[in-house]
Amino acid sequence: MTNPASHPDASGKLAGQLTQQRELRPNQPGIQDLCNGHLLPACERWIRHVMDRQPPQGRGPWTPGRYKLQMIDLWLNSQKSGDYNPMHTHGGSFSGVIFLKVPPQINEQSFDGQLCFHGPEEWHLQSFRTGMAHYVLPVSGDYYVFPAWQPHSVMPFRGDGERWSLAFNVVSVPIQNPIAQPSIANVSLSSERKQAKGF
Repeated sequence: MTNPASHPDASGKLAGQLTQQRELRPNQPGIQDLCNGHLLPACERWIRHVMDRQPPQGRGPWTPGRYKLQMIDLWLNSQKSGDYNPMHTHGGSFSGVIFLKVPPQINEQSFDGQLCFHGPEEWHLQSFRTGMAHYVLPVSGDYYVFPAWQPHSVMPFRGDGERWSLAFNVVSVPIQNPIAQPSIANVSLSSERKQAKGF
């Protein structure tokens, strides 16, 4: 956050219409600690929260020891007044966001600056199909993990200040032989990239 220009600009590769979006590298020391200590375990907790409540035959590839989680993309988002992120999805298996800095005018009094998760229903107001939406008020230090297919957006806000967040994508890699775990190279943020091969 103190020197964003030292990281590659990711704006041309992402959906966000934001002031700046900067790529981070998973092998950077601070980022590596964040990924291994918090983000990947959070994805694992999400998987276990869902799968451990299912019958054994319904768990499929999500049996512990049959997959490995790997960070493929991380980037910083800096949002100023009027910036927004249109509804979009991510690549990989799981995605997430950490709220780093939130201006005081982003609060529960309006939808300004909030993260919105969209339901699968089509939106067409004239026929009263308004879909489903769940708004999340950003709070510095909070983070969310969700399936990469989950449509989401970020509302614009008004006034001074910046809304900073860190977004990430994680892929689940099948383990054929638990002794020799496969790995994949870091995948570009480009929308033209080959799909990460996971579940």
